[in-house]
Amino acid sequence: MNEVREVMFDVDTLRVVLHVLAVTVWIGGQIVVGAVVPVVGRAFPGSGKVAAKAFSRVAWPAFGIAVVTGLWGMLAIPSEETSTGWSMLLGIKMLLVLISGIGALVHQNAGDNAAKRGAAAGVSLLCGLAALVMGVML
Repeated sequence: MNEVREVMFDVDTLRVVLHVLAVTVWIGGQIVVGAVVPVVGRAFPGSGKVAAKAFSRVAWPAFGIAVVTGLWGMLAIPSEETSTGWSMLLGIKMLLVLISGIGALVHQNAGDNAAKRGAAAGVSLLCGLAALVMGVML
């Protein structure tokens, strides 16, 4: 017989909401800022850097919240409820999250080296998107 599922707002719901919101800011923000900053920078020289810096003040805390709530979520699942494949996918996802953060850090500190900034931003976004897909799969 099927188990009846109840609907309630509990600590697990709060964790998932915070995780999804933080990931939305981290990845969605990268997409929006990547589209807006070059245009704003051309229209108003110097303002692109100001906008990017403002985004970083929101993005890094969101990244931290995503990592903490992700780890919290991992700990909330009993190990006997996961398979080897699930654990491997989780490990790959965590590696991609780490690379996404490193890419963003390199991008932020690349100075005037446009090629380095662009490559690092691309790595950060692509790894973040791949981690997002894996998170949905998990």
